[in-house]
Amino acid sequence: MSSVAKNEEMSYWVDRLGVSLSPDRSELEMLELNELKMVDLLPEMLLMIRSVVAKQTFCFRREPIKIIENGVSISFQNIIHSPSTPQVQPHVRIVPLHVATELTFPKAVNIQQVTILVSLDYLKSFIGKAHRTFDYLFDNDKTLWIEEFMSPEIAAIANEIAKSSCGEPLSDAFYRLKSLELLFHLFKNLSARTQVTHQQLTKYELESIYRVRDQLANYMDRPFLQEELVKISGMNVIKLRKLFTQVFGMGMYPYYQRLRMQEAGRLLRDELLSVSETGYRLGFSNLSYFGRLFESHFGSKPKKWMQLHKRTSSGSKRQYNT
Repeated sequence: MSSVAKNEEMSYWVDRLGVSLSPDRSELEMLELNELKMVDLLPEMLLMIRSVVAKQTFCFRREPIKIIENGVSISFQNIIHSPSTPQVQPHVRIVPLHVATELTFPKAVNIQQVTILVSLDYLKSFIGKAHRTFDYLFDNDKTLWIEEFMSPEIAAIANEIAKSSCGEPLSDAFYRLKSLELLFHLFKNLSARTQVTHQQLTKYELESIYRVRDQLANYMDRPFLQEELVKISGMNVIKLRKLFTQVFGMGMYPYYQRLRMQEAGRLLRDELLSVSETGYRLGFSNLSYFGRLFESHFGSKPKKWMQLHKRTSSGSKRQYNT
């Protein structure tokens, strides 16, 4: 698809999804649209695959989406590793469609997404009896915001969807099947979350929670200081712990360690640092402890994991070239 056709397609769906733009639509000119694919599986689902880089930081205001009545947006963010362009941590975000949302595009950051807009009735039917475990997602009286780490299974399927060139006549069947496969693995992960009583979030509370998350993500080489995070949030410690766990599915310290281990994997895999260099960069003075923590997250020791990853990458490359 040409760049002109991509922009026309983007403009069409911006209107259908209720994104608020300035009269001259100058916001679209600030986006370098590398990829855009919309798969219309309505009325149950709408699948969007996109890759964009913003020329400067700006925000869209997305009004409540009415194309699907009573639904959620499930966005698989930053699914494809791109070493040439900065990215934020891969994650999955679930947001209700009935609330307005601010969408931020940071300058020069590659935003790569597979997003599923799905009817809650369809989702409940797909999950079956297990939907009772996730009743908090089906309560439209609450404004919930859920973020989950990207598991390897989810990343693999999302990448398959993003890279697929499946054409007619079975493209709809392929994308529906893969979307449901994504949802299965996502809800399997969500079922393992720390159980909390979900409450409605205000804009202030959500912004506070993300300030804390950003502090953890930006200073992974520093000791975990709960008092500092409480001060940043503007909440008392009990409320902060509860709302952080509600959004991210785990407490602040386990989340901090999970971020560090994801970064450790990236440093070993992409920057080819040694195990000791990786540990020291992430603030570990005790490399034995770093190794045990890494093994608890990845299932193997750092050196073995790095060697296994290299073999897998090499094998994949040979197969692709064949």
